[in-house]
Amino acid sequence: MKVVNFAEQNTIINQYMAELRDKSYQKNRLVFRHNIERVGEMMAYELSKTLEYKPKTVTTPLGTLDINLPKDDLLVATVLRAGLPFHQGFLRIFDKAANGFVSAYRMYTNREHTEVGIHTEYMAAPSCKGKTLIIVDPMLATGGSMAASYEALVKTGKPHKVHIACVIATPEGLDVLRELLPEETIVWCAAIDAGINANKYIVPGFGDAGDLCYGEKL
Repeated sequence: MKVVNFAEQNTIINQYMAELRDKSYQKNRLVFRHNIERVGEMMAYELSKTLEYKPKTVTTPLGTLDINLPKDDLLVATVLRAGLPFHQGFLRIFDKAANGFVSAYRMYTNREHTEVGIHTEYMAAPSCKGKTLIIVDPMLATGGSMAASYEALVKTGKPHKVHIACVIATPEGLDVLRELLPEETIVWCAAIDAGINANKYIVPGFGDAGDLCYGEKL
């Protein structure tokens, strides 16, 4: 499994990440969602360089020319609800991609809120068979939600390639993916943080992505 960590590069993504982590910026949900979308757009552009291309003849008002266009059949899937703005950023780049949605959420299994289980209750997606599957989810903490989503999606068919995209990842989450995903999978991260705390949240992270995008839940 290959991991691309944009925090190791000098890129405008770092500016968006600084604002996402800043408590003062987080007070404005619109700004927070917009920055998540922008990270998705930049990451999708970089991912596009790894796709397979083939020439297509395009007719202009004054002639014709060949342009190399992606030939991958893309399926962009996300985890509800936190993944929606990240997903939208990818769709602005991959506007012809098919879409998939998985309802996967964490639920604490003990009173101390130190152990979590992942539940998947709903999926709306076409078959993955033969497609380049891109699963986008802002937070890769324990890796449980991403693993559950991947397993649910690939039940519909074996994808041609697999990409995982997240805003923040942890070493623990990446270890889970290494055990589960095909060896040639590429994981794209805007940052890899130190780890997770006792309650399974990323540290330093930026908090609960879903709540920061859309408000607190019960």
